[in-house]
Amino acid sequence: MTETLKAIANRVAHMLMAPFRRHKRKRYATADDNTPRLELPNDKFLPLVREAVAGGEKAVISVKGFSMRPFLEHLRDKVELAPWTQLHVGDAVLAEIAPGHYVLHRIIAIDGQHLTLMGDGNIRGTERCRMADVCGVVDAYIRPNGHVMLASDPKLQRRIRLWRRLLPLRRYLLFIYKHSI
Repeated sequence: MTETLKAIANRVAHMLMAPFRRHKRKRYATADDNTPRLELPNDKFLPLVREAVAGGEKAVISVKGFSMRPFLEHLRDKVELAPWTQLHVGDAVLAEIAPGHYVLHRIIAIDGQHLTLMGDGNIRGTERCRMADVCGVVDAYIRPNGHVMLASDPKLQRRIRLWRRLLPLRRYLLFIYKHSI
């Protein structure tokens, strides 16, 4: 019975959110949406990104995965990573949480030299790493239409703080968001 209710709820949400989906597609559409992509495995590519950022360079990478919804979308958005000198709660960072396993998540707590990370699209579950494991901090969010939003933008910072406070409601908000894209 529960599966039937879930299926009905999904269909209703899908129908109700159809106008918003069309609007969002137009908003982020670009001329080269059909451009073939070259995808490299993270364990080969991200160590090179880490070296470049550690050398003082900035790097732009495409986002893979859904753990940073609603701020970043899988294979749609890119982020600019920069070297860091100081980390704050709320910063999105690329970190190596295990040998060869990288995540792009937001810092939710700092305890001395240890960080607790959680994706914006996660409703539970965190990762821990050391500050030395941070490869770079997100400096800018890049949309497919070329719009660049700096991570230091006060409006974006307010939205991130609000999203963190809405953790108990995230499951429902993400359900609505998923059916609106």
